[in-house]
Amino acid sequence: MRSLDASYCFDLLRGDPGAQERASEWESHEEVLTIPAPALAEFLRSGYRRGGRLLERSLTMIRRLEVLPLDGDTAEEAARLGGELDRRGLAIGNLDLLIAAIVRTNRSILVTRDRDFQRIPGLQLETY
Repeated sequence: MRSLDASYCFDLLRGDPGAQERASEWESHEEVLTIPAPALAEFLRSGYRRGGRLLERSLTMIRRLEVLPLDGDTAEEAARLGGELDRRGLAIGNLDLLIAAIVRTNRSILVTRDRDFQRIPGLQLETY
């Protein structure tokens, strides 16, 4: 199972060749694709801000994805990860911590170009 970060979703909408290649690959293999709830909010915010065709394309894209929710246990895991990174001087933003905790909890692979996620131990990453 793969979980899409907002960065991947933005790149796919922009027509990034690497993102498009991955999407075609996954479609041919009927890969289960998910999006963590915080990444969904981050991605759709731009669509709702700009409206029109961008919003329409964004909503169409996410309808094909399973949304991975945020619950109390996952929020606690995000806080634990954040505290650990803070102690090591490797702090990252709260939204990214929530995304990482959801992906780790669901034993998924995060598809992203955001290098901040490389700081999180045990998080499986895939780039494009």
